[in-house]
Amino acid sequence: MSAFFIRLYKDSDYEVARQLFVSGTAEHTSEAFRHAIRQPHVWPLLVALLVLPALDIVSFTTSICAVTLIVGFLWFAAWRMYRNYIRLCFHDDLLDIRKYYLEQDGCCFWVAESGGQVVGTVAAAPSPFPGGEKHLELKRLSVRESHRGRGIAKALCRTMIDFARRRRGCEAVVLTTSLAQKDARKMYEKMGFRLTHTFYRPKPFTKLLDFKILFYQLDIPELQ
Repeated sequence: MSAFFIRLYKDSDYEVARQLFVSGTAEHTSEAFRHAIRQPHVWPLLVALLVLPALDIVSFTTSICAVTLIVGFLWFAAWRMYRNYIRLCFHDDLLDIRKYYLEQDGCCFWVAESGGQVVGTVAAAPSPFPGGEKHLELKRLSVRESHRGRGIAKALCRTMIDFARRRRGCEAVVLTTSLAQKDARKMYEKMGFRLTHTFYRPKPFTKLLDFKILFYQLDIPELQ
């Protein structure tokens, strides 16, 4: 097992940092799709369509085509949702990482390096959420799949939390994640983050897929 260390982002990390974000985000498509299939407004419909041929209401071919179309649409919706999110971030904070995170007050970006390669990222930025004027948001946490299970994600989180603790007036670290990110949610909760509420983003397909955003908060005074 190779050692790792965490350092500030530098310009030569640009492409790999963006690629880590892409791979770490897109991998949740399958779980989001499976979650959508299990929803009570979806699976009874699929079952009913499979039963209809036995009742001589529709042909077996028609039934299979209908099920295939619905399943295919759900997969496409999940894929498109993540792809649109990646595209949005590439035109926002990840367009110019140095300018966004290293040249603005209250922001920072770190990478984890192991064996001479960048294997993880995390960022901090002022919270954009209502009531979060004294909060910092933990963002862009991602670890290369081959290097997971080594404590890198926790170390990156602690680095960001330590940064927040040093910020005068900062009262909490907040973050958003999704139901599909099960391992990340378990880690956050073990580190003391508490789930405060959930919501849907005003984007296409989010309610159809039951794609809830989970909002977590870690109060800084509790760390002292």
